[in-house]
Amino acid sequence: MKLPCITMLATLLLTGPAAAQLQIAPPATVPSAAPEKQKAKPPAPAKKKEAAPAPKPSPSPKPSPSPKPAATVIPAPPTDNSNADLVFGAYQRGQYKTAFDLATARAQAGDPKAMTMLGELYSNAMGIRRDYAKAAEWYKRAADAGDREAMFALAMLRISGRGGSVDKSEAVKLMASAAKLGEPKAAYNLALLYLDGQTLPQDVKRSAELLRQAADAGLPEAQYALATFYKEGTGVPKDPERAVRLLQAASLADNVDAEVEYAIAMFNGTGTPKNQPAAVALLRKASRQGSAIAQNRLAWVLINGVGVATDKVEGFKWHLVAKTAGKGDPELDKQLSDLPAEDRAKAEAAAKKWLGTK
Repeated sequence: MKLPCITMLATLLLTGPAAAQLQIAPPATVPSAAPEKQKAKPPAPAKKKEAAPAPKPSPSPKPSPSPKPAATVIPAPPTDNSNADLVFGAYQRGQYKTAFDLATARAQAGDPKAMTMLGELYSNAMGIRRDYAKAAEWYKRAADAGDREAMFALAMLRISGRGGSVDKSEAVKLMASAAKLGEPKAAYNLALLYLDGQTLPQDVKRSAELLRQAADAGLPEAQYALATFYKEGTGVPKDPERAVRLLQAASLADNVDAEVEYAIAMFNGTGTPKNQPAAVALLRKASRQGSAIAQNRLAWVLINGVGVATDKVEGFKWHLVAKTAGKGDPELDKQLSDLPAEDRAKAEAAAKKWLGTK
């Protein structure tokens, strides 16, 4: 039975105020290893002034990492074990109480995957009351039996202090063991810890190695992060073409941040042949998915008619939508005020409809 995977999503992917896309941007230099500090933050790169993308969307700044990712559950496909499949099948169908009963019987018979499933159910309050202590107990039993997903899940509990006291040292060991056993999410999050430089000494080369491991396994967040490493030449040789290939792979997996950056690369012809119509189409997709940065860039190209037919009403609609998410633009505000009253009213109505405020 292949149990649901637990992944720590990268809240290190922050948005700078002038960003043309979201990205992890590691520091230009690697400081010497320092003792672990609870509140210390690694040096953040300077932010760039936002520039209008017409006729081209402007490149992005380098946001600084944040040390507090969160865990989510992503189901994985079942294996050939028919008994285990019954447990996972019940889980997939949302029959959590049945999954709990079946997993309990399997766990008592010594099945590590069933133990991990019990940890999942207790941790996420599925079919049973949430109990982090019991979740940690089942995860530990499964981890001791060699289950890599349980190792990673237990590491997450240890980092957060759920089900017991905070133990970052144990969490790192568990995460490293899971990564060695091929768990891509463990490799990815261990890379973030090396990049962050708080729990572990900052080491961007080691971070790049782990991101490559996770990216090669198909993890979109890792593909996106590694693309930025190759774009900036940090921890790896600078390689714009490889960066774009990774962005494309992550975009195909619906990573919105990668979609925005890949669109801008295509728009500018950076590391890939210029294809403005395809870039605008991808900006539209990311805008519909809620990316304020994509909405801001889409507004610019529509208003200025670059790579797409001019549509000021639609363009100002996206400008107003982006503005509600903090991606306003004084220049576009000025142009909006110069728009004929009828068109301005249409843009405002379209924005309200999109936002659900009518």
